[in-house]
Amino acid sequence: MTKLIDQAVTAWALAGGLLLIAITAVTSLNVGALILNRVALLFGESVSGLPGYEDFVRLTISCAALMFFPYCQMQRGHVVVSLFVSGLPAFVRRGLTRFWLALTALAAVFLAGWMAVGMAETRADQATSSILGWTLWPFYLPGIVSLVLWALVAARQSAFDPGEV
Repeated sequence: MTKLIDQAVTAWALAGGLLLIAITAVTSLNVGALILNRVALLFGESVSGLPGYEDFVRLTISCAALMFFPYCQMQRGHVVVSLFVSGLPAFVRRGLTRFWLALTALAAVFLAGWMAVGMAETRADQATSSILGWTLWPFYLPGIVSLVLWALVAARQSAFDPGEV
């Protein structure tokens, strides 16, 4: 089960990376169009930027940003402040680490639950993006999956491998 979670988390982070590449490509194209427009204006012409650029970036970055959280947790890439506990015995540090990892898992589950509520409300409202007219509720799904994966990783670390602080 651990290997399956690790593979899912790694694939999820890679998918987030692909979204960031897409955002970068679309942003580059849009900036290129704006530069081309400056040149075209000299000749009395115009070139428009990409329609819906802002919608695309806003929606995809909202997905991609959370997709790295589970991987960061798996790699223990989060911030650890050990200044106050460095002098405590190892078993106390491990206990504190287990506690904070369990609290992190609970917080991620809590946030996933509220994000699911927000998704349901957005779906019921039939909300769409302002320019492209894309339905908004599906863009909540990657965030919910990210939070659930994050909770699974933190819970596993809390139960089986709290690490050393």
